[in-house]
Amino acid sequence: MSLFSNLLNLHSGSKPLEDFFTEIVAYFLSLNNDILIDWLKHHSIISDDNYSSVKISTQQEHKGLESHTEDSRLDIVIELSDGLNTDVIFIESKIGSTEIPGQLEKYADILSNLSNVRHRILIYITRDYDPKEEIKQYDCDPKPTIKEYCLKLPPKINFFQLRWYQFYSFLKERTSDILTQEILTFMRNNRMSYTNQFSSVDLLTMVNFNKTFKLMESTISEEVKKELKESFAGINKHEIDGLYQWKSKNRYIIGTSLSNRRGDLWCGLGYFNLNPNNLNDYPYIGIFLEVSPGFVERPKTIESMQNVINDKPNIWTPENLTILPAWSAIFYRKSLQEFLSEKDQLSAIKLFFQESIEELKTVHKQYFNSLRKGVTIEATTEGDKEEDPNTSSSSIAEV
Repeated sequence: MSLFSNLLNLHSGSKPLEDFFTEIVAYFLSLNNDILIDWLKHHSIISDDNYSSVKISTQQEHKGLESHTEDSRLDIVIELSDGLNTDVIFIESKIGSTEIPGQLEKYADILSNLSNVRHRILIYITRDYDPKEEIKQYDCDPKPTIKEYCLKLPPKINFFQLRWYQFYSFLKERTSDILTQEILTFMRNNRMSYTNQFSSVDLLTMVNFNKTFKLMESTISEEVKKELKESFAGINKHEIDGLYQWKSKNRYIIGTSLSNRRGDLWCGLGYFNLNPNNLNDYPYIGIFLEVSPGFVERPKTIESMQNVINDKPNIWTPENLTILPAWSAIFYRKSLQEFLSEKDQLSAIKLFFQESIEELKTVHKQYFNSLRKGVTIEATTEGDKEEDPNTSSSSIAEV
């Protein structure tokens, strides 16, 4: 896991992914003005590099114009100066969300009203496909594209739409220092590195996906599911969405809660690291026990987890065992590579899952007994505030 992922996980509740990454990129570009200029020239956003001054700011506030209903806050503002002329670039970044209706038009308005500016540039960069072809805020027939709208503004504004995977590819080819590597890892972990081309590996994945999925399902059979639920008598009001877990967290698991609020303290069993950064890495299988940042018994739980690691360092693996608010877990696991030599791989994997459940039962009884006395195992009431393992931003989601 990257340093930046660890820092982001210190945030309790919802994670400010877009603002967090904005600050990372802006800081990196402020340290590497040459990379910034090369990136802008690479996409034909600027044509020369005779700038003597580069200023980068984030979360810049702008008062709404007369036609606006509210003020604006710009993700990144770049001011390029050659001593005589100044070019201004607004960058709006989206990772997990889409443009607020009229947002880009507002930014174009603000750009057009800046004084003493030579070139005015608006960049919309996204992780996901979100084409901007129409302006819906203004009544005109036919509806103009963003570019057409920008060209009509006095003075002219140049609009560019980019994707974060393009920045990833550009950065990967330009530098390899520690900061860059951390940024690239963070982008991979948050699905910002995808290219626009299918590789031979992608095609093989498509062809074999259904077969792979059925094999995994057969090892996490009803027998294993029943054993997991009965072993911990946890809350099973909501099933874990396995395909969502695979898509968003690179894991295919089943799980059950061990606390009165779903997601405070829970365990999950299945396959992990299904999208490794290195194709030579193997997924691993096993079971984990995880505690949320806001669990009232979190300090006591972390202490118990640490005791497990101290007593069984060769069996259990820690993930982010900090007193500070964060998603923290301990794993009992093996690499899938260890099962490839088995004559009956599926049976061997299923037996290991059952072994994992027994090991967690032992650990739970030995190290978490005092905790269990203070936690009521009951169905979550409608008034309880829940944290859903399907949507939580846990530390293990990035592994």
